[in-house]
Amino acid sequence: MNKRKLETCFSPALYEAECHTNSIVVVIDILRASSAICTAFANGALEIIPVAEVSEAKAYKEKGFLVAAERDGFVLEFADLGNSPFNFTVDMVAGKTIVYSTTNGTGIIKLASSAYMTVIGSFLNIGALTQWLLKQDRDVLLFCAGWKNRFNLEDSVCAGAISEKLLESKLYSTICDSTLAAVDLWSLACPDLKGYIDKAAQRSRLRDKKLDDCIEFCLTPDYTSRIPVMKNGVLVGSIS
Repeated sequence: MNKRKLETCFSPALYEAECHTNSIVVVIDILRASSAICTAFANGALEIIPVAEVSEAKAYKEKGFLVAAERDGFVLEFADLGNSPFNFTVDMVAGKTIVYSTTNGTGIIKLASSAYMTVIGSFLNIGALTQWLLKQDRDVLLFCAGWKNRFNLEDSVCAGAISEKLLESKLYSTICDSTLAAVDLWSLACPDLKGYIDKAAQRSRLRDKKLDDCIEFCLTPDYTSRIPVMKNGVLVGSIS
């Protein structure tokens, strides 16, 4: 069997949608969108409607939807929930449809929607995600949300952790320098992941806003086996 191609994109500004129409794109936004999405489905959410613009989220709220929306970490005044995974409790989300809008993550979910398949990745579902990817005969792009079109550490380190597992399988190969760099970052970070992420700019932003209570949780491996996937413009909690 021919090896499949593995690539990494460190920023939405570098994403070329037309190059990945036949690929599985894994959206990674560790602090905090992809972690929150994985948590929501682990706690029984029915579906999540990602929207890029505040105006869209507000319009859904006016129609009676449950809305999670933030900008620069802060919950928007009309929203029911923010962007912390701890907001998405069983009591709050089980059996419900959630409209979701964030500073970075939901915009790139929409950007990646022309791919063969768009799924959500995090440390919380890393084991299930990598095992599922290994069963697919499909090229993979790991798409880091970054921060306002810039590189960030936490998403890149997670991309490296996923890449390491895929490359070790020998089913994937890469000539992508971003993937190789991500693997190198992961090798530096993995002995003390929390300590390494302490240097990340987003970790500092969240600390300064007193929004950093979920950092350790977001770095927890294998909290859930759910793999959120885009279907007809909506995220659902299962590939099947």
